[in-house]
Amino acid sequence: MTDIYVSHNNTLSSLGFTSESVVKNIHNEVSGLQYIDDQSILPEPFYTSLIPTEKLNQEFNHLNPQKTYTRLEKMMITSLSKVIASSNVDLNNRVGLIISTTKGNIDALDNNNPFPEERAYLSELGKQIKDFFNFKNDAIVVSNACVSGILAVAIAKRYIEQGVYDHVFIASGDVITEFILSGFNSFQALSNAPCRPYDAHRTGINIGEVSASVLVTKESKNLPDETVRIIGEGSCNDANHISGPSRTGEGLYRSIQSAFSQTTISVNNIDFISAHGTATLFNDEMEALAFNRMALGQVPLNSLKGYFGHSLGASGLVETIVGMHSLKNNTLYKSLGFESLGVTKPINIIKQTTEKTLQTFLKTASGFGGCNTAVIFQKIY
Repeated sequence: MTDIYVSHNNTLSSLGFTSESVVKNIHNEVSGLQYIDDQSILPEPFYTSLIPTEKLNQEFNHLNPQKTYTRLEKMMITSLSKVIASSNVDLNNRVGLIISTTKGNIDALDNNNPFPEERAYLSELGKQIKDFFNFKNDAIVVSNACVSGILAVAIAKRYIEQGVYDHVFIASGDVITEFILSGFNSFQALSNAPCRPYDAHRTGINIGEVSASVLVTKESKNLPDETVRIIGEGSCNDANHISGPSRTGEGLYRSIQSAFSQTTISVNNIDFISAHGTATLFNDEMEALAFNRMALGQVPLNSLKGYFGHSLGASGLVETIVGMHSLKNNTLYKSLGFESLGVTKPINIIKQTTEKTLQTFLKTASGFGGCNTAVIFQKIY
């Protein structure tokens, strides 16, 4: 079986414009969340993380764009450009492009938006990014709610295994818009305080803005130190409800089972779990049930939502990148905001950033529509 790697990577967020700067801030327990009190957006104050517009425009303009692009396109192109440059991969017909997003250019539908409504089509987002870099193959768009970022990694792996591509670039992102905020607010899911995943006193979700990019490849030479091998992946829908997860964690449980079925390791070999951890009652409880059903209740676990908020379709990819650097740095990163357990099954939340020899981690994500994805990663250096 072909070994497949996640290698060159970049993260754009309120915590920095490189993966290294973002991870450094996480190591120092710095949150990118900020308090917003603007009744023209929402009637109540909320917390979010936003990519600084001025810095984004500066970085993007260095790429000498020949026309105008949306905010999301600028985010994705800026992030992906760094990965393409560092990888030195020739963009020939053996190279694929995957775009992972939940809502894409949804702001193109706003009344005051300067772009045509057609820009909101996900296929158009893919075309804009493909054409900017002159990829030879059309972009594949993965839009499966909040598992999109990590599911894109699993799909890239499958394309390479099947011989369709030798390399696949993934660009992931979502932007903060009134539409998205009002949607989550209608569920009464938004918190007016920094989110606290798995905590007994959690009050809901923070929405965040992130763009992340990686290269998935079968090439084993000249890879960065944080490179990981994908050793197992699985995805399953729990078929429960459009916005509520299975109360037994069935879909996530089966996704993790499927990922382990592709490996020769056991649950005892997992050094930590990078979980979804949205800080909503049903999600956190469902995850705790699924992890315990898989005998993973004692494995160190974190949610990174306290640093970025929930960055929707980008969350799974940016959290994978942080997990890669966690392995490289042999460091478990604190689950920010957690104090006391607020789920009914025992899980081992990382309360303090700690140095520890690490080899393997499990990344999980769950989302609306009952989607769930699990991927197991192992360091190669």
